[in-house]
Formats: sequence, C-alpha cells, structure tokens
Amino acid sequence: MNERRAARTIRIAAALIDDRAGRLLLVRKAGARRFMLAGGKIEPGEAPLDALLRELDEEIGLTLSDEDARYVGRFSAPAANEPDHIVDAEIFHVRASHLPQPRAEIEAAVWVDHVEAAAMPLAPLVRDHILPLARTLCAAYEPLVASLSKRGRSLSR
Repeated sequence: MNERRAARTIRIAAALIDDRAGRLLLVRKAGARRFMLAGGKIEPGEAPLDALLRELDEEIGLTLSDEDARYVGRFSAPAANEPDHIVDAEIFHVRASHLPQPRAEIEAAVWVDHVEAAAMPLAPLVRDHILPLARTLCAAYEPLVASLSKRGRSLSR
C-alpha cells in the first residue's frame, strides 16, 4: 500500500508591496532559490495584521501602521522551501517606496516589474496568485496616476 503523507499547513501573513510605479518588492531567504513576498509565520494567538507588521520590520526594516496595509484575501499554495507543506497566506496590499534593508533570514530584496518577476524563480504562491493579482491592482492604479500627473499632482503621502 502506497501511503502519502498529508501536507502540513503553515499560516503566514505577507505583503504585496508595490511602489506606485508598477514594481513589486520580492525577497529571497538565505539559502533559498525562490523569491517570495515579505512576511512570515503567524504566531499562536497573533492577529494576521500584527504578524505582518512585525515581520516586515524584522525582515526588511519597513515600519507601517495598521492603516498602511489593506487586506486582500487568503490564498493557499505549496510551500516554496518546505516539502509536504502548504502555505495558507493572509495577504495585505501595501503601497510604499521603501528602500529595503534585508535583515534576519532575508538575503535579497529586489524591486521588479511584472515582466522581470515572471522570469524569476518564484514561490508558488507568488507565481500562481500574487502576480495576477498585482497586475490587476497596478492596472487599476495606472489611469489614476496618469490623470494626476497631467494635473501636476502625485499620490505620494
């Protein structure tokens, strides 16, 4: 009889961070091959938003308030670095022009456009769910940016 191990679930909070110019911030953990969103595991009893704010500060030096992150939804995909695990991700959208400072387990943090991102080795969550979502968010944002630019305004805070 061929028994298959049941996949274990890892609960995380992660941020789809864009810079208002159509670029996404992706990170790669030390020793890992695939790029993913900044964020991390939700501790027992911790709210997803609290986990996100803690992880962004720990991983890339980004300090946000609760109002800076907008909840997008919950997505699942195979874990990039842990065989037989599924990532159950609470995703938040953040618009920020942040110069990431890789910390903790993060080895690289890069700003990339959608074409560059699609050519990179990506975690399944990013490849299957986040890139299509990011394209939609940026496409909805571009007409507003163009309109304000013509009037000499910007959306920066």
